[in-house]
Amino acid sequence: MATAAIFSSLRRRRSPSLEVFLAPVDFTDVGLVQTLVSLSTELVSSFSGKSLFFQRKNSRSLIRKIEIFVVLLEYLRDSGVGSALSSPTFACFKELYLLLYRSKILLDYCVRSSKLWLLLQNHSISGHFHDLNQEISTLLDVFPLDDVELSEDVREQLDLMQTQSRRTRLLIDKDEEALRVRLFSFLDEFENGRIPGLAELRLFFVEGLGIKDAKSCITEIEFLEEQIVSHEGDIEPTTSVLNGFVAIARYCRFLLYGFGENEVELQIGNQKKRRKGLIAQEIAETFITIPKDFFCPISLDLMRDPVIISTGQTYDRSSISRWMDEGHCTCPKTGQILMNTRLVPNRALRNLIVQWCTAHGIPYDPPENTDSSVEAFAATMPSKAAIEANRATATLLIHQLANGSQGAKTVAARGIRLLAKTGRENRAFIAEAGAIPYLCELLSSTNSVAQENSVTAILNLSIYEKNKSRIMDEKGCLGSIVEVLRFGLTTEARENAAAALFSLSAVHDYKKRIADEEGAVEALAGLLRKGTPRGKKDAVTALFNLSTHTENCVRMIEAGAIAALVGALGKEGVAEEAAGALALIVRQPIGAKAVGGEEMAVAGLIGMMRCGTPRGKENAVAALLELCRSGGTDATEKVLKAPALAGLLQSLLFTGTKRARRKAASLARVFQRCGNYPLQFGGLGAGYAFAGNSAANRDPSFVSEVSVPVSISVSVL
Repeated sequence: MATAAIFSSLRRRRSPSLEVFLAPVDFTDVGLVQTLVSLSTELVSSFSGKSLFFQRKNSRSLIRKIEIFVVLLEYLRDSGVGSALSSPTFACFKELYLLLYRSKILLDYCVRSSKLWLLLQNHSISGHFHDLNQEISTLLDVFPLDDVELSEDVREQLDLMQTQSRRTRLLIDKDEEALRVRLFSFLDEFENGRIPGLAELRLFFVEGLGIKDAKSCITEIEFLEEQIVSHEGDIEPTTSVLNGFVAIARYCRFLLYGFGENEVELQIGNQKKRRKGLIAQEIAETFITIPKDFFCPISLDLMRDPVIISTGQTYDRSSISRWMDEGHCTCPKTGQILMNTRLVPNRALRNLIVQWCTAHGIPYDPPENTDSSVEAFAATMPSKAAIEANRATATLLIHQLANGSQGAKTVAARGIRLLAKTGRENRAFIAEAGAIPYLCELLSSTNSVAQENSVTAILNLSIYEKNKSRIMDEKGCLGSIVEVLRFGLTTEARENAAAALFSLSAVHDYKKRIADEEGAVEALAGLLRKGTPRGKKDAVTALFNLSTHTENCVRMIEAGAIAALVGALGKEGVAEEAAGALALIVRQPIGAKAVGGEEMAVAGLIGMMRCGTPRGKENAVAALLELCRSGGTDATEKVLKAPALAGLLQSLLFTGTKRARRKAASLARVFQRCGNYPLQFGGLGAGYAFAGNSAANRDPSFVSEVSVPVSISVSVL
């Protein structure tokens, strides 16, 4: 806590408050002196023998001053003078405690920080050492030496330290400053389109910084990334500049240190520990529910280019354009006749989507024609230097994917995986440079790490819209992804293969192809039944996407997906999507028959109506309504005989979402038409309870009535 508080305040160029320290407030005179002796002695023993790579002169000067304090404090302890301190002396020693504690934190910070970070913070950290020196000088000026009996030798050392402290000026090492300037010059060179040569980069990184191997370079990269995330944009240099240095360091990692099969590169478990919750944009082990107003009522995907049609409803441009191109002249959501086919950009909603995605670290690729006002809200745009350095890194990696040894290909696949975790520019030029065919080849590798890295790299690349077609058009790539889903060598590989299918199935035209791929739906159903929580989430979202294509119904029945979806109704985290998928499937008579034949289907949906989330209840009542409409007399009777359904419908009519109330009212009318199950809600018929609602008629497009949170299953490590 103290470290964070101090350097948070130091970073903002103001002194930390004393409250961040645990200053001794109830020590006796002897106890305080003994504590100071222990603390100062620990500082000297811990840091005097360490030679910091940077800030050597400042740290040595500080340690020498602390050594003099050790002499003073040990003299007071051993002579017994410390047992009777005057009030001013006691106050000065309490201040000394705080000063020593701050010194410890600053020295420890220098030891634990990476070399690149210390170089970038050279001026700031030098200023912190100078501040401590000034505080020592002030403490010595006010210290009541006349109140303490000291030997002549101790007094002379204190006088000398006081004189030196008064004369000391801010010290910025010239050699360190030259290295810092050189580092920024590399940034300028990449910015101007010139890639520094191998010799000059080796001279700087290997000779200048002493980074001797790939492991050390990776540590440097990870430390910089940690700073970017932990400071949340409040950082100097800016996040954009720091991303440029990360990109340069990553380029040098491969250029200077090669593609050797070392433990750091090949051990995924180590990466999991370091990366958990690290980079906000990357796919992590988190599920985020996107606000329902942000996804298109037709595709149920996050809208990239929301537009308003003549009825006032908002859709994603690609979805409503396809709807109109198919000859429809009505609003998919309301059924109203369209007065015209004009599409008006909904810039306010698009700005909200961009801001929300940025705040939650979700990758968002706006359409090519996005206006500049929207771009201003987007996440910090990568600098040209970062783009050029990443492009150069991608060239090295793809060359190894094509021509390297099996071990080098594994390392290169991991490099592509990490490079593609953020930024549409990275994903675009990696695919344009031809990485996808080589990654597809690695999917069939017998090396579990190579397979996992390659499938996750494909997942990351697929986030960029244009890459979806590149992946699907690559011969055998879809089949290889499905093979990893079915027989992957690690759990993570299988889960990421499912996530890749989820990403690819966002394109309507690919839903049928994916479902028709041998074993795809069966494997997703199996993962939904027996996978980890994250694997189940990947599987159910992929199955939901596939269920939105009407021609996939038979295939999903044959593959056993219905039983898996029914079984998922009682499982937290996947129940909403499962109910949503079932609500779509039962729209078709054959789907209704299959769902009605599942013994636990109705009971599971009733259970969701009782204990589910608002969206879950909405999807559950929608599924039951469509089951009655399409499933025939037997299905309707099974639904109407379900225990407690009447009470649950009554509850939804008054407390459910707007859609849930509409569906509940329609299902209540089904009761009334059957005659044997008359329902009254508080003395009012169901029709009155939802007066004016037209839900008795089928909606023009049922897809718009299924509410499922779009979940980003984050899996990149």
